[in-house]
Amino acid sequence: MARLTEIAFCLPATPLSEKFISDLRTLLADVAYATSSPTDSLTLTPPAPSAALPVTVFRLVDRSAPEVTLDIGRTIGVLGSDLVPDRDRVELADLAERLAGSVKRIDHTGVNLPAQVVLTQEWDCLVQDIAASAAMYRYPGEPWPFVLPSTGMELENDIHDFVVGREPRFELVHDTWNPYTTWQIALWTTLTRTELEQLFPDPVGIAIPGLEEFFRTVFVQHSWPNLEIRFDLCFRVDDGPSDWETGEWLVTQGGRIR
Repeated sequence: MARLTEIAFCLPATPLSEKFISDLRTLLADVAYATSSPTDSLTLTPPAPSAALPVTVFRLVDRSAPEVTLDIGRTIGVLGSDLVPDRDRVELADLAERLAGSVKRIDHTGVNLPAQVVLTQEWDCLVQDIAASAAMYRYPGEPWPFVLPSTGMELENDIHDFVVGREPRFELVHDTWNPYTTWQIALWTTLTRTELEQLFPDPVGIAIPGLEEFFRTVFVQHSWPNLEIRFDLCFRVDDGPSDWETGEWLVTQGGRIR
């Protein structure tokens, strides 16, 4: 199978989608490896190691609904038919304003697929197709595999160089909790847990059980049905880099999926 070189989060080419990408561009204005065209795309290129792939792109396309396309011939649409829950959300522009100057890096993007729609055989096939074309690693104990950007040599062999900058990663989640699709974007911030809790108090910001020590989650408003978009705002790490930041934990504790 061909190498996975691009993961694209595609939005219908409408004025609302243009605004979403514009607001995302503002949110990521201080991320050195985020580059964009004037209106229709935003590209995140892994800064380390040199020539690591895949890149991640947000772009406008001639489609009627959002989808994630992988350039190995795979497309992940908005799956599930249940409405997303009634919860507190913020405008993406508001999120960008509150976080201005405090976002320097993107840890990962991802897609949560509802397990009641994407059955085990289909899930396994998707994971195997991606693992055959990218450096994909298990998250120990959970159906949350991650693609780590890698060089061609690392793709053929394995990752042994644990550096900050192998990002954004891409996460797939076989979601047994929610009957709808979720797009997730995890951001490294320069803010402490206390500061983020003050910026996004309950119920605007929430803590996901089991992960409350690492990030604060905020859901954003948008116009596409049956899709949830969430931002996980990682707390500042003062004694890093951690083995999570460098990818070492996923490589050594999770192991490669082949």
